[in-house]
Amino acid sequence: MFKSGVGFLALFGLGWWLLATSAFGGTARLVEVVVGCAVTLALMLAAHRLLPPSAGGPFPADRRRRFNQINALQWLLIIAIAVVCARAGTPVLIPPLVAIVVGLHFLPLAAVFEQPRLRVPAVLLVVAGASGIAVWLANGPDEAVRLVVGGISALCLWGMALWTVTGVASAAEHAAGE
Repeated sequence: MFKSGVGFLALFGLGWWLLATSAFGGTARLVEVVVGCAVTLALMLAAHRLLPPSAGGPFPADRRRRFNQINALQWLLIIAIAVVCARAGTPVLIPPLVAIVVGLHFLPLAAVFEQPRLRVPAVLLVVAGASGIAVWLANGPDEAVRLVVGGISALCLWGMALWTVTGVASAAEHAAGE
């Protein structure tokens, strides 16, 4: 189910979606959580059904090493952001700054995976983070920061997952027809 990264994109999209739904309460939030889970499940099932068995197979050791280095750095930065923001009394800035770090981590991944289209979520996640910071600077409520950052980030990652499923599945169909 994690073919071509779709599972990771779908699950992390759900995480951002859950952050966005924290701006709401009651029945509205419950409905939004159910919708987010349904979207995630649909993307993972689509990847399982539509992507060829070879999609997302193991990659060479040098690429795997570079991937691990990029992700380790990303997680170290996320931990540093959480600690610094918590100690500074501005935990509301954790999601926007994390979105920026996650977005930037897609830039070297685009080279590692030879997938220039990974620049799209890179830009959109940085925009999500910058938008959250802008809401905070405009004295917007913490809920609005979470809604903006979480919503844009979730839609970005889910959109990338959908783009991956449709693009890889379409290419596989085209190759099978030749």
